[in-house]
Amino acid sequence: MAISDNSRQSLLPTFLYSTPSLTKRLFNLEPSLMKAEHRTPFISLGDVGGRASRVVVPSPKEGKIELFSPAFYAACTVGGMLCCGITHTAVTPLDIVKCNMQIDPTKYKSITSGFGVLVKEQGAKGLFKGWAPTLVGYSAQGAFKYGFYEFFKKYYSDIVGPEYAAKYKTLIYLAGSASAELIADVALCPMEAVKVRVQTQPGFARGLSDGLPKILKAEGVAGLYKGLVPLWGRQIPYTMMKFASFETIVELIYKYSIPTPKQECSTALQLGVSFGGGYIAGVLCAVVSHPADNLVSFLNNAKGATVGDAVKKLGVMGLLTRGLPLRIFMIGTLTGTQWGIYDSFKVFVGLPTTGGATPTPATSKA
Repeated sequence: MAISDNSRQSLLPTFLYSTPSLTKRLFNLEPSLMKAEHRTPFISLGDVGGRASRVVVPSPKEGKIELFSPAFYAACTVGGMLCCGITHTAVTPLDIVKCNMQIDPTKYKSITSGFGVLVKEQGAKGLFKGWAPTLVGYSAQGAFKYGFYEFFKKYYSDIVGPEYAAKYKTLIYLAGSASAELIADVALCPMEAVKVRVQTQPGFARGLSDGLPKILKAEGVAGLYKGLVPLWGRQIPYTMMKFASFETIVELIYKYSIPTPKQECSTALQLGVSFGGGYIAGVLCAVVSHPADNLVSFLNNAKGATVGDAVKKLGVMGLLTRGLPLRIFMIGTLTGTQWGIYDSFKVFVGLPTTGGATPTPATSKA
């Protein structure tokens, strides 16, 4: 099937960004953005039965940033940096308890007792140990994760063509998110190694400034990346679930739960949908990635330990369930808030919120 250059340039707006810019609606400059003059003519998918199959797409040109331009990817990168860095740092106390429950379950038996032990032994400041490597690591990870997700989503859509991109959009989401996370974890891994040791090894270091040099001196750069493969094992399935389920859940919410088309919904409602869809996606993410999360905590805490050592000590059920309830709560809240911040930033710079639109096929005579 022949695909024109023009159609290749506009694959993703067909079903990912078909909502008009929210900028005008934010300032009440336009009562309705559904008029004909606010639409692009069509995107051709080729001839079907002597007629040109097309998809009608509202024009994104009235926004402040052109879709898929360098400024667009830069905005998504900044949005990802903000949403991941802020949220992960904010839940540092929960993360500390979770990591210690995974490493020493006899001492940290539950969420409430875990907080009690930390405060008793280390004081209130102990609840925020490791905040610096958390902020640096997850800001970098978020920047690469969201920026490259948007890039790969369009890149893979261009490769397969508009018809298959629309038909197999979930596979596009999965491939794009996996590719992005593969890169993002290389940025996260050194800070994750420092964070886990600071949080779970009393007396190891006060934070990033002395923890990073200590690991480098004792183990070299390899010590910062020994948890990379388990980190990929945790984060890649997590991110694939995070993005693919979010896009699907948001689409279903607009399709079945909200009678008003997305482009006619208020900004507040759209951002509420982003948070709700993100929270549900986060619960699924936590379950899928939890065994690898236990492995990462174990390997970064035990010098010279292997995956086999972790399985032997923790057991299969331990890998699957240890610390899971807390992580479900933490990741659900985290992911919902991340999508809320990310889409709020996109709205702020004149871009539409993520997800929620399906292709609208139309036909006309050739």
